[in-house]
Amino acid sequence: MKVLVVGGGGREHAICWKLAQSPSVSALFCAPGNAGIAQVATCIPIHATEVEKMVYWAVENSMDFVVVAPDDPLALGMVDAFEEAGIPAFGPRKNAAIIEASKAFSKELMAKYHIPTAKYRTFTSEAEAHAYIDQQGAPIVVKADGLALGKGVTVAYSTDEAHNAVHEMMSSGKFGVSGQKVVIEECMEGPEVTVLAFADGKTVVPMLSSQDHKRAFDNNLGPNTGGMGAFCPSPNYTPEIAQRCMEEIFLPTMAAMNAENRPFQGVIYFGLMLTADGPKVVEYNARFGDPETQPLLSMLDTDLMEIFQACVNGTLDQVDIRWKEGAACCLVLASGGYPLHYERGYVISGLDKVPEWAQVFHAGTKRSGKDYVTAGGRVLGITAVGDNLADAVAKSYEAAKPVQWQDMHFRTDIGKVWVD
Repeated sequence: MKVLVVGGGGREHAICWKLAQSPSVSALFCAPGNAGIAQVATCIPIHATEVEKMVYWAVENSMDFVVVAPDDPLALGMVDAFEEAGIPAFGPRKNAAIIEASKAFSKELMAKYHIPTAKYRTFTSEAEAHAYIDQQGAPIVVKADGLALGKGVTVAYSTDEAHNAVHEMMSSGKFGVSGQKVVIEECMEGPEVTVLAFADGKTVVPMLSSQDHKRAFDNNLGPNTGGMGAFCPSPNYTPEIAQRCMEEIFLPTMAAMNAENRPFQGVIYFGLMLTADGPKVVEYNARFGDPETQPLLSMLDTDLMEIFQACVNGTLDQVDIRWKEGAACCLVLASGGYPLHYERGYVISGLDKVPEWAQVFHAGTKRSGKDYVTAGGRVLGITAVGDNLADAVAKSYEAAKPVQWQDMHFRTDIGKVWVD
């Protein structure tokens, strides 16, 4: 099969790396890809949101299957466009991708179908949002309604911080149209866990649990990022909690989407808070998370192409999805200043010295002559599998030691609470 993967980050590198291992994939392409993805796939210079151009290229080059990985093209209806062109595509259609594209929609869905989540209000008036913050007090959570590269959420520990977040979203245009509507909700307490799941519209199969580290600096300080590291599985996610999540959240969500005539096929991401009252939904995403995908696919022991096809064909219940024993950890190496201002174009050294038992997933890189250079905020994800979580974390940090570039930044405490 000739397969095209849409996207160009660390998540897409992990997907391409895994698909390249499938005996059914004869040729692999990625648009736009990056310098690391070019090691396993042919990169095509088409931006992920150029729907018409992407479909035209896929048709002209006789693609047999397409994987749409990022949130933006899913929200734009790229899967629908490929289906109309007669090419099977992995990912939710536009009317299902709204579960991520609009936080207001997802909160209303949960309220309507009694899926546990935080209490909330939605606002299109900035004055009313400010009044609600004064009424509720802090801590409180402010979310841009639309897509914001994983940075549209502010957990405000003071009312001033919450007011500022609302102003930046609604008046200053920090996230463009995504911030014209905001969701303000109670601040839930408890450990956070992510569970991604494969779905074919009827069947939902959870992957291993994982934990992302969103803040830029150690001890969960600094601004929110797209993710500074992740590990799987999470020790917080016990079999008992997993059973509750399946019965109270996962299956009801699939049923709710079907009831709304929005069947979900692809990967659905459940961001969960394990509160004293039980697990509750923090957010949904309509695709693989980044960097959770890197450790998760490192642990997957089943042909990923087989799973993708089953999700599209509605035969997921017939696939035996297996996982390796142990744990995996991804350490993100980022540009200094990320997620705010950072420079690009620094030469990356030491990649040839990374141990062969670790996997380097490229997120923001490009080639400059014979060198790899930085081309984004999150640059690399150094991922390792270990016998247990402590082993996986230690290996990922050990593997990252030779890698350097000017102003490189990373957190030193990925998984630390479970390792010490």
